[in-house]
Amino acid sequence: MSKRGNKEEEVFPTEKEAEEPKSKRARKDVATPAKEADDTILYQDPPDKLTSSSGKKYTLKITSWNVDGIRAWFKKKGLEWVKEEDPDVFCLQELKCAEKQLPADIQYMAEYPYKFWACSNDKEGYSGVALLSKDKPLEVTYGIGEEEHDKEGRVITAEFNSYILVTAYVPNAGWGLVRLEYRQRWDEAFRSYLVGLAARKPLILCGDLNVAHQEIDLKNPKVNKKNAGFTSEERAGFTQLLEAGFIDTFRHLYPDTPYAYTFWTYMMNSRAKNVGWRLDYFVISKGLLEGLCDSKIRSSALGSDHCPITLYLAVTRGGLHAEDSSPPQDPTKSPTASAAYN
Repeated sequence: MSKRGNKEEEVFPTEKEAEEPKSKRARKDVATPAKEADDTILYQDPPDKLTSSSGKKYTLKITSWNVDGIRAWFKKKGLEWVKEEDPDVFCLQELKCAEKQLPADIQYMAEYPYKFWACSNDKEGYSGVALLSKDKPLEVTYGIGEEEHDKEGRVITAEFNSYILVTAYVPNAGWGLVRLEYRQRWDEAFRSYLVGLAARKPLILCGDLNVAHQEIDLKNPKVNKKNAGFTSEERAGFTQLLEAGFIDTFRHLYPDTPYAYTFWTYMMNSRAKNVGWRLDYFVISKGLLEGLCDSKIRSSALGSDHCPITLYLAVTRGGLHAEDSSPPQDPTKSPTASAAYN
């Protein structure tokens, strides 16, 4: 906020491409133009913690990234970053791409022999999520089991021996909050789905959850309280999820760390000024807390209007390890599955 002239800083709508521009255009999140660049406070990702507070060394590394269009992200060399990060599981959101149009280098990545895609064929270039794993899941499902919410390719669930992983791209409330009522129905149905899964096995949820939970989670909270992603209804929905037995891993480890954002509009040089929102999360069952080592925001990684996030967790690795599973050499026979929502 600018103190010049005792007035609120000037704010501008954000800009998102194609599939859901309305919600994120509504976010008034541009820093004061008069503010000097050297006053910008950037988030510094601290060194990775590879051991939990209980002394357990991590055994599982998961990365999640809203790529804002996988074909554009690929051209921006996002895949090269992933190969260097080398997670055991890589989850993607907002693919904006039908499976037949996916870059071949991603479809046939030898590092991840088990690949699962959820795309919307009804609206090509809309939504979409993916899960790439080195270990073979015991079972993979798509959606949350309710027709109203399973038309847009937003959820993939993979069950492993000792945990269940869900990656999600949560719908936003839209320009003028036109989808806020739907978003509330989604939140309730999704919470019920997650609680049911967690009753079976410890659960890990990752993805773009399209909400900044607390004021610390966005640059300009005061001017965004009636905008998608920071309404009281959406924030309450996330609070209810945590109250149902889940942990926001980043805020558990870094409760008072400011300026830690995962989304920045492309407009007004917002990323360079670090005027953003924390919309991307790793949420875990309380039963996994003892094994929580670190929850990272890789804010320096480019390729999208979101940055990737990474989780380090001490847990029994589930499924069959890729090195023991004899993945096919012929890329056209890679064990890949998909679901299309019509």
